[in-house]
This record gives sequence, structure tokens and C-alpha cells, in this order.
Amino acid sequence: MRVAPLPLFLRSLSSLVPSLSVLLGLAAVGPVAAQGALFSARDLDQSKFVLVAAPIGDGVRAQLNIYEQVSDRRPCFSTSGSSPARVEPLLGSFDFTGICSRYMDANGYSLRVGGSDLATVYRLSVVRQGSDNILLAAPGRNQAGPEVVVARTQGHSDGFLQFVPEPGWKLMRRHYGNRALGHVYIYRDTWPGQEASLPEAQAPIANPPVVGAPATNPPASAAPGAPSPIAIPSIKAQP
Repeated sequence: MRVAPLPLFLRSLSSLVPSLSVLLGLAAVGPVAAQGALFSARDLDQSKFVLVAAPIGDGVRAQLNIYEQVSDRRPCFSTSGSSPARVEPLLGSFDFTGICSRYMDANGYSLRVGGSDLATVYRLSVVRQGSDNILLAAPGRNQAGPEVVVARTQGHSDGFLQFVPEPGWKLMRRHYGNRALGHVYIYRDTWPGQEASLPEAQAPIANPPVVGAPATNPPASAAPGAPSPIAIPSIKAQP
């Protein structure tokens, strides 16, 4: 069997190293990182969406669902009452392909603050708090950062309840280049309490059209790339 010369072998091996690093997730990143340089955030029609505290099992616990009205052919959901408002998930009674979208877990939604995509850093969970339900954003295990109340149902009842976002929070669409992805951000320009500390020239605009846009167009299938470090405030936000 013929053996390749050593220089050629080394060149071949070195060409494999970057690929192996990507496959094994060995890119050099800090312990707290974001994907803000990979994805951008763009505005969407807030009236087409509803954030829902959806009961799990016997209803003692709940999880976040987000429903989107994509087409007007049939209603995807209805709401009634207030404090709390009840949600009827109509999309569960028919084939909603092309009519509705449903985001039920971290594959469909994540947290973003300004240019920092916190999908791998923060988790979103529904927590019962007295006579209310809160949508809590909290750092994952071995991650640093404040816990922040993102939305409230403003009361408690059985069934599906509508979340009302806290001031400054809204939904935005995740984009890769010019491609709209099937993922939405629960988004805020800054961390709560930091608005007053921003210089006037750097104060966030009310509806930024694009946040953290990448410079290149997407390939056929976008895969997360190497994230960049972010700074997260150390003061814990009060619910």
C-alpha cells in the first residue's frame, strides 16, 4: 500500500480540523455567549400573535405556547374576558397547515435583548405566583444573569390564558440574512432598568426594523455558528 508523503498528510489533516471543531462544538467561545452576529431580528405584526400559558397534564403546571395567524382563511385562536383573558386554541381542531403557526418550545421561540440572541443562555418558563402566572426568563445552569418577568396573565383560571407582555417586551421574527425563519424572539431593546443609563444618542428607537443583521445571505439550511460574548447585568430584576 502506498503511503502519502508526510507534508501532504499534514495538509489533509489540517483541512479536517475546522470541520471537526464545528461538528463537535469545540469553537472557542466564552461560558456566556450569544448568537447576535448570526441572526437578525425584524418587526412583525403583533396583532397576528398571542402568547399563551398552556396547561400541562392536570393543569397544575403550564408552558408557553405562541400562536400565529398566518392566513385569514380560518381563525387560529379566539380570546375572551380579561384579567385573565382566556384563549381558545382553535387551530387544534383542524389541519392548520398554511393557516396558522404554533410555537411550543425553545425550537420555536427564544429570548433576545438588543443585539444579543440569548437562545443558548436563557430559558423561558411559566411560573405560578400567587393569583397570577408569570412568564419568567432565567439564565440556564452555570450561566450568569438576572431573572426577568417578561409577561403576566394578570390573574389565574383554568384552561389556556393569555399573557400580557410587561412594558418594553414584544415579538420579533428571527432572520438569517434576508430569510425569515420559523422562530420568533421575545424581544426587548435593553434589560429592564437600563433605559435611563443609556446616553441620549444611544437610546433605543421604538421599532428597530432590523437588529444584528448578518452580512451574508443564508445557505440552503442555516446552522448556528460561533457565538460572540455578551455582557449581562448582575443586578437581579424585581418581578
